[in-house]
Amino acid sequence: MLRLYKIRDYNFLLVAVVAATSILGVLLVNSADSSLTTRQLFGVIFGLAIMVIVSLIDYSWLLHFRSGIYIINFLLLLMVLLFGITSKGAARWISIGGFQFQPTELCKILIIMFFSSWFMKHAEDISSWRTIFQAVILLLVPLIMILRQPDLKNTITMSVVFSCMYFAAGLDYKKIGIILLIIVPLFLGTMYLITQTDLNIIDEYQKNRIMTFLEPNNDAYDESAMQQDNSIMAIGSGQLTGKGLNNSDVSTANKGNFIAEIQNDFIFAVAGEELGFLGCLLLISLELSIVLLCFHTGKTAKDRGGKLLCAGVGSLICFQSFLNICVATGLFPNTGTTLPFISYGLTSLISFYIGIGLVLNVGLQKKKYYGGGTYVYRGETFSAEKA
Repeated sequence: MLRLYKIRDYNFLLVAVVAATSILGVLLVNSADSSLTTRQLFGVIFGLAIMVIVSLIDYSWLLHFRSGIYIINFLLLLMVLLFGITSKGAARWISIGGFQFQPTELCKILIIMFFSSWFMKHAEDISSWRTIFQAVILLLVPLIMILRQPDLKNTITMSVVFSCMYFAAGLDYKKIGIILLIIVPLFLGTMYLITQTDLNIIDEYQKNRIMTFLEPNNDAYDESAMQQDNSIMAIGSGQLTGKGLNNSDVSTANKGNFIAEIQNDFIFAVAGEELGFLGCLLLISLELSIVLLCFHTGKTAKDRGGKLLCAGVGSLICFQSFLNICVATGLFPNTGTTLPFISYGLTSLISFYIGIGLVLNVGLQKKKYYGGGTYVYRGETFSAEKA
């Protein structure tokens, strides 16, 4: 399981960028709600420790247990459905030994691990309709369980991540075109039914968020629209350099309590208001750097499994950052998703650290050490040339 690696192959640049992003997150959380600072700082320290430990565990050994990974993922989501603690109309948390955590956040990493292994196993027929059908069925099981919490944002997020991973796995372009010809009309038809009919397709509060985005001036959705309107004003008020961290201006979004959940869902509003355009640019640059470093690590992976792990973690961080920022700036409906390594939320934070730990381990096992040939692990033959 544990093995010796070459220290020069450890991606200290990725570690430094992740640490810098996390420090910025602690500062912003402290400004949003100082009572959460200690917990966020503990999450960063504990997460960094977990990241280092995971980075030293051979990812090939972990991916070998794909059936176990899928079963654990299923059981965690089942626990949420059976014993989930309801908050604001959704049961997404479970409590064990006095500690509450959100299993879906960890399940996103488990899903990435499972499909990294599964796609590697089916590399030879990755574009066959049979493989595509099997992969979709395997994905639908956890997605339906996540959607039933209900958690629409993570359902969409993992659908996007799965699509990115399948593309990275080598799905034929013709098949991509055919799939898009099917998915796009289905999506548009579903949106029509949600917005133009009374069919109970999604929860009422989720429908209200979509209608708020489509009809921002409708008085029926005024309360829901207020969140994003105040976020946009807060970001704009920061101008170029912002009002400064922990300023005492009562008119600010966090000091005036104009935005709920500002420590996680709308943390970007704090960055815009207190650090200004330059601070937002720094934050986006840090997130983008993490994504690019993940993708770059995947290019040097010894096999397809390592490449897909990096693609999955990178696309997850990329899409979730994009989604959070778009919500805070009013470009997307309010989804309530966290900003990776920035927002308050220990389960989400530690899960992302686990993902980065996997990427770091992929970087420690570069393709050059395997001569571009094949190798056998646990009775299965893998090809470095296909990475």
